[in-house]
Amino acid sequence: MAHRWRQVEQWGFDHAWTYDHLGWRDLVDGPWFDAVPTLTAAATVTDRIALGTLVSSPNFRHPVHFAREITALDDISAGRVLLGVGAGGLGFDAAVLGTPPLTPRARVDRYAEFVELLDLLLRTDRVTWQGRYYQAVDARSTPGCRQRPRVPFVLAANGPRSLALAARFGAGWVTTGTDFDDLESWWASVARLAERCTATLDQVDRDPADLRRYLSLDSAPVFSLSSAGFFADAVERAAGLGFTDVITHWPRRSSWYAGDERVLVEVATDVLPSLRGRPRTG
Repeated sequence: MAHRWRQVEQWGFDHAWTYDHLGWRDLVDGPWFDAVPTLTAAATVTDRIALGTLVSSPNFRHPVHFAREITALDDISAGRVLLGVGAGGLGFDAAVLGTPPLTPRARVDRYAEFVELLDLLLRTDRVTWQGRYYQAVDARSTPGCRQRPRVPFVLAANGPRSLALAARFGAGWVTTGTDFDDLESWWASVARLAERCTATLDQVDRDPADLRRYLSLDSAPVFSLSSAGFFADAVERAAGLGFTDVITHWPRRSSWYAGDERVLVEVATDVLPSLRGRPRTG
């Protein structure tokens, strides 16, 4: 995969991401590698592009150990890590360790505790913590992150409590919109979420310009790389809703995000250069 990481950097994309799962949907039986060593490998074959998790999950990660991994990754990449974090979905990751399923409210409770402890660990040399879901006893963080005061968090949020978490701890907010079968309904859901994000920032007196806004374009019912023109239109619509960053997927031969790699090449060579002043792309 080294050529792909190098290629997206050479094309001029701003950031590159990998999922953070133990397995995902119908791809669980195929090849799958852990996010941290994957991004470590990507860091060794690139120089400029930001590298991130989309998104890391409390389903199977503990903040104490994860903080050590992220600290090392930030050092190896010379400060290019973007740490996407979410509440942890349902499915394989939630079941594989044999833990009882959580209610939606409990998942958000755990998410809040995960983010708060991880933030503390990455900014503080010694941490002792007692929570409902996580504990830490004199946990150490030396030497700390290359980026100060820590790596930037990009927090996934659609609901009010998660948005409040993003407003408090996030350098960025990422959303997938909500699930609809038609494209216009999906865009309408994205617009409502963007308005909700702005309202949340107003409530905590945070400058909206201080929070980057990431949209995962391929959560829509139409793949963003269906054509170069379709991608350009999607980027323009996202920008109009206040999104600073958009994310697409490298086309696959089948299943999720199936598409033609020639469209990606066309986007990279013809569309991206024309989108100066655009949202950043990944």
